[in-house]
Amino acid sequence: MANINVNAITRENIRAMKAYSSARDEFQGEASCFMDANENPYNSPLNRYPDPHQRILKKEISRLYNIDDSGIFLGNGSDEAIDLLFRAFCIPGKSNVISMDPSYGMYEVCAAINDIEFRKVLLRNDFSLDADAILAAADENSRLVFLCSPNNPSSNLLDKNSILKIVRNFKGIVVLDEAYIDFSGFEGMLPEVKNNNNLVVLRTFSKAWGMAGVRLGMAFADKEIIEILTRIKYPYNVNQLSQDIMLEHIKKNGLKNKWVEEIVKARKFLEKELLKIDAVLEVYPSDANFLLVKTKDPKRIYNFLKDKGIIVRDRSAVSLSEGCLRITVGTESENDTLLKALIQYDNL
Repeated sequence: MANINVNAITRENIRAMKAYSSARDEFQGEASCFMDANENPYNSPLNRYPDPHQRILKKEISRLYNIDDSGIFLGNGSDEAIDLLFRAFCIPGKSNVISMDPSYGMYEVCAAINDIEFRKVLLRNDFSLDADAILAAADENSRLVFLCSPNNPSSNLLDKNSILKIVRNFKGIVVLDEAYIDFSGFEGMLPEVKNNNNLVVLRTFSKAWGMAGVRLGMAFADKEIIEILTRIKYPYNVNQLSQDIMLEHIKKNGLKNKWVEEIVKARKFLEKELLKIDAVLEVYPSDANFLLVKTKDPKRIYNFLKDKGIIVRDRSAVSLSEGCLRITVGTESENDTLLKALIQYDNL
């Protein structure tokens, strides 16, 4: 169990600031005349500002994930929560953050934007997490550790005990990005949030839920951390259309589970078939909705597929991923189209 002093690692100016109070913060509920927010009185209901705290949606998410709604932050994708964590806890030009390498590129981008030193710790050759190396990279100015499980681009689930070792021994905040957790067969680390007040778990509606266009991400954490993120976010950061669409879509949990089942089944099929392609050297084990595929000539294959209208991701310049393409699992038709194109490539 980890129990850190969150207030002590919060930036002094963030501790001292008074959050902006919007019209919808000062009044909640129903009224016959809303004349407080300088809204256009016409074009109802979209003329009104959305609930800045997404209360109704949070209650549904609370029921879905069995976590108190005071421990939920909703943002414009998970990227908003990532950026706010930098702004809340990292002092520009002084603090540093630590991340496993390779991993999701936005962690490093946010560090650069906020003028924070970004320390990369290489994964082992099998893409497993070296908890001791992560902890060894930390010093008194380390504020955040970023972990991604299943990881992007390596697609593997990280060892739970290694994650917990970092959480329980790091003196700052550990951010665990579980964007792809639904495809892993593992419940994830949400149950550990109540036991460790320095653990932030990120989830998204973009992947398993099929709602990437809505741009809605979730952060689950101790109430104290959520209050800090809420204090510094933009007033109406999640628009009404996104809230309404997700309130309706969240009722389709059974459909989401069916999609996950189909994608996992297709992932196994695609892995088996890709190994029959002469240009493919290795397909790494996957717990996500994509495969990391080592090839003989990734750039040539990428361009060949692109010319046929098939877009994959060239990851050959990423650490430990030399020669690799990242291929998202598609529909049955899309997967067949990809495989036929690769067979054509073999026959050139």
